[in-house]
Amino acid sequence: MNTSHITKEWIDTFNRLGSEGKLKATADYDAIFNLDELFGKKLYTLPMGHVVFPTGHIVVCDPLTYLAAVDNKSYIRTVEPGTYPIETKVAELDTDYYRYVLTRVVFKDTKPVQYELALKGHEDLSELDDGESYIGFPVDAGLATIVDKVTVDAYKEFDRQWYENNPDGNIYDDYFDELFKLNALANPKFQRSGGDWINFNIPDTNLYVPMVQSGFGDGLYPVYWAFDEEGDICQIIIEFISCSDEPEK
Repeated sequence: MNTSHITKEWIDTFNRLGSEGKLKATADYDAIFNLDELFGKKLYTLPMGHVVFPTGHIVVCDPLTYLAAVDNKSYIRTVEPGTYPIETKVAELDTDYYRYVLTRVVFKDTKPVQYELALKGHEDLSELDDGESYIGFPVDAGLATIVDKVTVDAYKEFDRQWYENNPDGNIYDDYFDELFKLNALANPKFQRSGGDWINFNIPDTNLYVPMVQSGFGDGLYPVYWAFDEEGDICQIIIEFISCSDEPEK
């Protein structure tokens, strides 16, 4: 755990909330990934390739709004550097109407026994004392990503160069939109024609930026660490649609 930049007060509150169970998830996400139905809705698992974590310091954010921002803090917990699979659980809410429920990266092929809210060390933890069930990351462009902090820096440079070459452009409309449409043609399952996800390889690198449609769009979404019996982090999960409450259409 990287706590060098965090106040003692924050750490003390974090530890207290953990002992009170206020950092726990309200659902067993690993079990849901093994289900083919939830709340009477069919579930499917959608593989999305792999993500490279050169340092194991992880950032989750809205890629179009925040990935190129000045300051992207990583979570206080870290994982072993490596390349890991990413997949998404999809719900069919109506005939041929799909929404993404959970996205996870799997670090170890072990069974999770507990989940903990992923935090960065600067959050106002009083929200959890005041009855909020989670603190989430903001989505303003309907997308989410999970990347290494090295990938953040590489993407910032890509974004800078793109806008330098396209000063009047819009990186989604003029660049990513076509990639989403092409991925929908190549992988049509559980996507709209305009595309609902890509796993973007930053040019001239081996780094990937998965961009995943976030549930019902903009909002705040929680991220959880999954721990196995040995106390090791085995997964990280983004929850787009509550798995404790029946989803709306």
